[in-house]
Amino acid sequence: MSGGIRLRGGYSEYTRRFSRDDLLREIDAKISHLFKEIVPSDDREWLLTNGLGGYASTTLMGNLRRKFHGLLIASLSPPVRRWVFVSNVEDEIYIDDVPRRFENHHFNLLPIPRFTCNFGGLTIEKSFVMPRHENTLIIRYRSLDGSDFRLRVRPILNSRHFYDLNSGVRFDVDLDDGNILAKPDNIERTLRIICKFKEFRRKLTWREYRYDIDRERGEGWIDHGLEIGEIELMSEDGEAYIVFTIEDRYYDPELEVRKEIDRRRDLINRSGLPSEMIPLLLSADGFIVKRRNHATIIAGYHWFADWGRDSLISLPGLLLVTRRFDEARSLLLNLSRYMDKGILPNAFTEKEDVPIYNSVDASLWFVDRVYQYLKYTNDIDFLRAIWPKLVSVIEHFEKGTLFDIRVDEDGLLHHGPGLTWMDVKIGDRYITPRSGKAVEIQALWYNALRIIGIFSSLLGDGRAEHYHSLAEKARKSFRERFRSFCDVLDSDFSLRPNIVILPSLDFVMIDHELSSRIVDTIEKELLTPYGLRTLNRGDPRYKPRLIGDYDKDVAYHNGCVWPWLLGFFVRAYLRVNGYSKEKRLFALRRYVLPLMDNLTEGCVGSINEIFDGDYPHLPRGCISQAWSVGELLRCIVEDILYIRPEYEDFYKSL
Repeated sequence: MSGGIRLRGGYSEYTRRFSRDDLLREIDAKISHLFKEIVPSDDREWLLTNGLGGYASTTLMGNLRRKFHGLLIASLSPPVRRWVFVSNVEDEIYIDDVPRRFENHHFNLLPIPRFTCNFGGLTIEKSFVMPRHENTLIIRYRSLDGSDFRLRVRPILNSRHFYDLNSGVRFDVDLDDGNILAKPDNIERTLRIICKFKEFRRKLTWREYRYDIDRERGEGWIDHGLEIGEIELMSEDGEAYIVFTIEDRYYDPELEVRKEIDRRRDLINRSGLPSEMIPLLLSADGFIVKRRNHATIIAGYHWFADWGRDSLISLPGLLLVTRRFDEARSLLLNLSRYMDKGILPNAFTEKEDVPIYNSVDASLWFVDRVYQYLKYTNDIDFLRAIWPKLVSVIEHFEKGTLFDIRVDEDGLLHHGPGLTWMDVKIGDRYITPRSGKAVEIQALWYNALRIIGIFSSLLGDGRAEHYHSLAEKARKSFRERFRSFCDVLDSDFSLRPNIVILPSLDFVMIDHELSSRIVDTIEKELLTPYGLRTLNRGDPRYKPRLIGDYDKDVAYHNGCVWPWLLGFFVRAYLRVNGYSKEKRLFALRRYVLPLMDNLTEGCVGSINEIFDGDYPHLPRGCISQAWSVGELLRCIVEDILYIRPEYEDFYKSL
């Protein structure tokens, strides 16, 4: 496997024994393209993150098609309040004293994002690095033959929240101790440009940018960036660096590049996973960020902050199969701090950084993710520390809590509208209200009760029988009332993918025959190469594309394809049909590999948030989504390669 990053340590036992396994060979056939040169286009994008919520991202041609594009989008209150400081750079290489524009001829994702441009006898590579947990971008220019070259760079700056557009900001641009300082008048931050320049010719010129993707989405799309002048540099030993930062510290750019490559290599080695997983491992790394002193997960780039539900659904793939157990523990502890009346936040607002509690399922996913964490770590001290929070969820749901969440007399969980993952609201109207007893909420409720019962027995707190009785009551009531496929018991008989949760959790309240029928129906009516449709095509509410002669939010959960659901479908399929080598190979070829095509389209190395419901299933939404990547990675490791959690058998025996 090429690409500059190799594992120095040993593989897992599975990989050592089956290094030539058919499964890995087929995965490699898809992944190997990411280790090679990719021809740039404006339909493909790249993304580099800094572990704070900040990032750099443009098209592979180096152009800006979204207001969210830019080369230094900093996080001023990690992981939120993202602020655009550097929109782009224009660069030229002098060939025979004539400046020629750097054009992106080839793109490589690994080991760090880099572009190459061939000027005939001279090939220049332009690489990007963001030092971990710092709002800084380093660009390295390097000649592949080591010869020196002369370079001219024109930075184009901005100063705005990344949701907004710039209609006029004043900048003061000065020199100080060999640095170029740019101070906008709308925020108390100074951008420093650090480089060994021969000359800086200051000339402030405003540029207009028109973002065609934002225009298509019906959003604001005309922006302005400030070109501050020309910076001339001469390489040393065939390399030249330019640093953009709002941090107040000195940088050794060459050292920072080496540190970031080493950090990525260590992540890969620590995971113990085969080299075929490298692109997904590094994509997973981009979502893991800091919230104060704890780990959290950005739901999606560019525009999402950290969401409770999304973080929890993503957690096994991003943090457990990758063996980042300390960060998984930190994330769970941090989320528990925000619990209110048994409910966890659904999201944190981007501009105000305020928790929003409109979720019935986040708390139930939380219980399940504690269980998944323990299957990997058997961290009983953590269980003891988190136990009061777990008990609080059950107690508040039993007696009734916010948003009309309560356990009914039948033992099933009732909830108000707009509290599931299908939560779009336009004005005062929920597009998919799903109030009452949504099917996946009942599955998660039963699963949580069974898990809490196991924990209660393990800790000896005396309430295990009560939890068991609650679970059995819920199971019996559900099986009596789920007589035909529905999305919400007794009220909404839409065919939606939420039924896939019923056969795919650790504790399932339906029998094998019903599980098999669910898998077959989903495959026939909802499955696409990129995930599951949110509504079957025969429904009059079905929208074939995100963008049409209707509000795009109407289509969001009424036809759009969501990749994260595919992981649950594959798990349900293998539970129904067995985990034989033949079935896993079939599932890989039929369900998983088609989605992996998206790794070289859209955002290279990542998976989109959604796709159009109809062919050709164009990628839409966020270009890089945590639960899309997380569930693909978890699915491949746990279900396809069948690398199981170390303590799974122990917890199954309880």
